Amino acid sequence: MDTFTDAFRAGLHDLMRWRRDVRQFRTDPVDEALLRQCLDTFSLAPSVGLSEPWRILRVTSPEARAKAISNFEDSNAQALTGYGGDQAKLYASLKLSGMKEAPQHLAVYCDDTTEKGAGLGVASMPEMRRYSVVGAITLMWLTARSLGLGVGWVSVLDPTRLNADLDVPEGWSLVAYLCIGWPQQNTLTPELETKGWEVRAPDLHIENR
Repeated sequence: MDTFTDAFRAGLHDLMRWRRDVRQFRTDPVDEALLRQCLDTFSLAPSVGLSEPWRILRVTSPEARAKAISNFEDSNAQALTGYGGDQAKLYASLKLSGMKEAPQHLAVYCDDTTEKGAGLGVASMPEMRRYSVVGAITLMWLTARSLGLGVGWVSVLDPTRLNADLDVPEGWSLVAYLCIGWPQQNTLTPELETKGWEVRAPDLHIENR
């Protein structure tokens, strides 16, 4: 199919508008088939040199999850020290992780040492492999949203500590720690905007050179 209807384009635009970084999850389990449907989207993603460098670890054991949550809590406490006054109070009020409630945890890595793709496109920009992983995550995120699921990207973590706790092979770089589950509510407004942390830019920054 090489043409799309106006209705399809409108639906796709709505899907992107309704995508949110979810922190508030219900604890209801996610059916394995639904999760698999999300993960299968990785096979549709583009990658530099067709290297497909993504590596996905499902964090399922209570011990591994406890270590990841402890990692977040310690990293979050450290991050708080970087703010002062009203901004510190606001930061402390933010819910920056749904790790305790989300039924599914994924640690998504980039294999920087993969031989697949024969190094095409990465000699001058080796970070392209990691960008490829980010692109794949975006496709999965939209798929999850279309199924009614929410995804939360936890960025307040110590990657080195997480790598050790998960016994990750050398050469793998953490790209994302993702929580997946059923959101408590759906909203068009980012939570950080609702809380007053930041607002969206009114215009896209584009320049000519």
